[in-house]
Amino acid sequence: MKRIDEYHRWVEWSDEDQVYIGKCPDLISGIHGDDPVQVFKDLGEVLQEVIDHFQRVGRALPAARIRPMMEVS
Repeated sequence: MKRIDEYHRWVEWSDEDQVYIGKCPDLISGIHGDDPVQVFKDLGEVLQEVIDHFQRVGRALPAARIRPMMEVS
């Protein structure tokens, strides 16, 4: 399994902002855009950059805590 696959990520519509928001609370606060498919793709790219950065500087990645059926506050 790739390291990125340990982290749950999703895209949801925000009525307040009128955009799709891509989330991965274990690594980043989120990104946004108008196309949900593109937001998910971009989210994966950003997460991979974060993972690569952690590995490049020798920092341990945070443990994946968010799971698909768990409430996120």
